[in-house]
Amino acid sequence: MLDFDTAQQRLLDLPIANIPVETISLQQAQGRVLAQDVVATLDMPSADNSSMDGYALRLQDYLPGTPLPVQQRVFAGQAPQPQEPGKISRIFTGSLIPEGADTVVMQEVCTEEDGQVTITQAPVKNQNIRRQGEDTRVGSVLLEQGTVLGAAEIGLIATQGIATLTVYRQLKVGLLTTGDELVPVGQSRKSSQIFNSNAPMLTALFHTLGARVEHVLHAMDDMDATRAALNTLFADCDLVISVGGVSVGEKDLIRPALEALGASLDFWKVRMKPGKPVALSSVNNVPVICLPGNPVSAYTVLAVLVSPLVRKLQGRRQCLPSRLQATLKTDKVFNETRDEFLRVRIMQDEQTGLLMAEPYERQGSGMSSSLPWANAFARVPAVQKFTGGDRVWVYPKEDWTR
Repeated sequence: MLDFDTAQQRLLDLPIANIPVETISLQQAQGRVLAQDVVATLDMPSADNSSMDGYALRLQDYLPGTPLPVQQRVFAGQAPQPQEPGKISRIFTGSLIPEGADTVVMQEVCTEEDGQVTITQAPVKNQNIRRQGEDTRVGSVLLEQGTVLGAAEIGLIATQGIATLTVYRQLKVGLLTTGDELVPVGQSRKSSQIFNSNAPMLTALFHTLGARVEHVLHAMDDMDATRAALNTLFADCDLVISVGGVSVGEKDLIRPALEALGASLDFWKVRMKPGKPVALSSVNNVPVICLPGNPVSAYTVLAVLVSPLVRKLQGRRQCLPSRLQATLKTDKVFNETRDEFLRVRIMQDEQTGLLMAEPYERQGSGMSSSLPWANAFARVPAVQKFTGGDRVWVYPKEDWTR
């Protein structure tokens, strides 16, 4: 068995062919990955403007207690006249600063009567002015290639008036579930059968990761059916994920089916719990990851082991999300021969301020209820005893599944 870190790095070291790119509108950019840097074409702000409602003046014209006549009223979007000596201009948030003015006084410290303004608090030169280019400068890199675009990034791009972007094409994923015992959700089942929860669960997980699930196929325990399904996926997809049928039972047909297609396994079995029976292979330069059939194991393996590869195949700059350290909150002792990924709920202790990780009561790989309950995975190293009070690395689901 490979240790977890070696297996994860082996996935990240896979050679990646050039990822196709496409041009899309800014409105379609949510969740997409930039294929080239976004460079500023405008200074922002594009001109000096006011950061609040108030009055603009030349500081040299201020005399305590002496009113100044209002020269003009400047609303946002209007072009002001140059500031005349000895006068003051009514100004609003976002209004351009009149040429010659060097100070904005907020309206709360001013009184206006009959077109005359008295300032009741001594102003400071340059106060309340947003200077041209103080946020971004023409030619500066706003966002780097490989950035995942969210609302904040899209908003920044929009300030530049950029309407189209070059992004990597969405990763096309093919899912193959296997087994005579599985029945599609919504259909009737026999007492000896179970519903195929892996198909909708992993489809949803890939959507969260920003990938496009091109096919979701199911193969009964039949070699010809398994090979036919794999052929379809390899023809249409950038990444193939099989679920189940990768162990050594008589009806575990994924490995011989892949070998019949000319593939060989790069690794098989990872020292992690849940999720030991994991395999990596490829056909015609399309990687295939073979996940265990147990839903909890499949989810865990995809989230913490395989998701960095998914991000790399998407062209992302950041493939490995951050981990946190937390203190186990439990009375149980954990001591496994494999790295164990506990489903935990992390929270901050109100008294100590420490980040705590409370394991789900039942950690069996058949406990699907543990997945929606948990908000993180806590990694307990192999061949070491861990219990309450010990510090562990945790993998927050909100980072590792998006």
